[in-house]
Amino acid sequence: MTENDNSELVFVPLGGVGEIGMNLALYGFGPASHREYLLVDCGVTFPGPDLPGVDLVLPDINFVLKHKDRLRGMIITHAHEDHYGAVLDLWPRLRVPLYATPFCAGLLEAKAEGEAGAPEIKVNVFKGGERFNVGPFEIEAIDVTHSIPEPVALAITTPAGTVVHTGDWKIDPTPSLGPITNGQRFTELGDKGVLALICDSTNALREGVSPSEADVEVGLRDLITDAPGRVVITTFSSNVGRIRSIAKAAQDAGRQTLLLGRSIKRVVEVAGELGYMEGLSDFIAEDEYGYIPRENLVVICTGSQGENRAALAKLARDEMRHVSVAAGDTVVFSSRAIPGNEKEIGGIKNQFIDRGIRVVEDGSEYLVHVSGHPRRSELKQMYEWVRPKIAVPVHGEAAHLTGHAAFAAQLGVPTVARVRNGDMIRLWPGQPEVVAEVPFGRIYKDGRVIGNEDQVGVRDRRKLSFAGHVAVNVVLDEKLRLNGDPDIVSIGVAEKNVKGVYLDELMLEAAVSAVDSIPRVRRKDLDLVQEAVRRAVRAAANEHWGKKPLVTVFVTQ
Repeated sequence: MTENDNSELVFVPLGGVGEIGMNLALYGFGPASHREYLLVDCGVTFPGPDLPGVDLVLPDINFVLKHKDRLRGMIITHAHEDHYGAVLDLWPRLRVPLYATPFCAGLLEAKAEGEAGAPEIKVNVFKGGERFNVGPFEIEAIDVTHSIPEPVALAITTPAGTVVHTGDWKIDPTPSLGPITNGQRFTELGDKGVLALICDSTNALREGVSPSEADVEVGLRDLITDAPGRVVITTFSSNVGRIRSIAKAAQDAGRQTLLLGRSIKRVVEVAGELGYMEGLSDFIAEDEYGYIPRENLVVICTGSQGENRAALAKLARDEMRHVSVAAGDTVVFSSRAIPGNEKEIGGIKNQFIDRGIRVVEDGSEYLVHVSGHPRRSELKQMYEWVRPKIAVPVHGEAAHLTGHAAFAAQLGVPTVARVRNGDMIRLWPGQPEVVAEVPFGRIYKDGRVIGNEDQVGVRDRRKLSFAGHVAVNVVLDEKLRLNGDPDIVSIGVAEKNVKGVYLDELMLEAAVSAVDSIPRVRRKDLDLVQEAVRRAVRAAANEHWGKKPLVTVFVTQ
């Protein structure tokens, strides 16, 4: 194929570039008028306090939907929520072949079993080192190490050349499970020539090399051995390698281990079916907890990000039925705080500390956590292996992407492309160039409903959380006069103003005045009366309270 047939290779990130999480990337090949597409990853991020009630934040895939007749497949690089968490919700809109590793496929199936109405998805299972075709894209899965079983990078080959999409990775010579990052294969690809490296930027601002998971196992074993009482360790539920390190450290220290939290039990069950938990003692049941001496116990639990309903938060509030902790015990955060979760995590730590329970976190005297992402020396090694013509930093916020771009330029990469969510960058032919900006954004899962802010009611819910709600019922008689005073019910509104006058009375007066100010002949227009009362009540609340609640008015005759 030549440049003269109008074919192009484009890359379009719709999530995860300019932000942490919600990774979703689109590759397109062919003439612009009938380009064929490949989707890589389909992740979520988690709502902050600005999204009250929202369960998950998903990438907006409207651009993909417009081209779904030419979408040839979806490949998941690994089973972290920010890479696969949106599959069950978004796949039904796409219904394309889905490709994943055995562990990812197993977790997806287990997740679907726990969600009412989840779709049945046939997964095309592949393993690291295997090759397969998805439309015009030749795919090779390459083993890398990360903080989850079976992560892979993808070598995506078309007549335009080969693009290496790293996914999340690091170089760990002694991982707790799985193969090491396949430097030999990356080198072989580099020898043949790589057009572009689409590469993880999460730790691009950190010098050196990320410590190994084997080092964490030593740190955890020392901590568990030294601890006088029970040890509770919270980590990401998907981090099977860490769970295994903790269980092995506990076993070496002569302690028994309990799993606490639905998601961590689900992950361990899938990992056990695939042989990743071999060589470990059986985990104890919750009802055995009270019969085992405290110095012989280790608990591995969910809740490392301060989730209110997770096991760790319930332990902090002493709300678990069979399991509790007391002064002299130790709680370990074998994790990092995802930006935005610091306040919730800090609150849980303080609850434990107030009860005389020791809290140990990353950066303490013990090594209890390592990142699953490459620092600069590891990035340098990857660039030396692959030697791409084009570097495209992804997976990170602006600071990470900019730092990665500058570093790649220092390493001598001929072209470093700047890309953000929604940019369609043409990688071939010619010099890389942003040729279009496509729609992107966020949609929300709210209970069983998925939609934008207005569709799921978040915008009004945010106003409610700030200024409450007032409902007013106005009844007009047959002569269009008020049939008694309007009824007012307020929720989340201050009781009195600064002078001690009840706000409901002031808003009632405003409602009556609004109706009286409308000539009776015009009161036939009930919508007019409704809007006049709504404005008057809202203005009265603002005048006497300083806030504008949501106001709903019912007018009947």
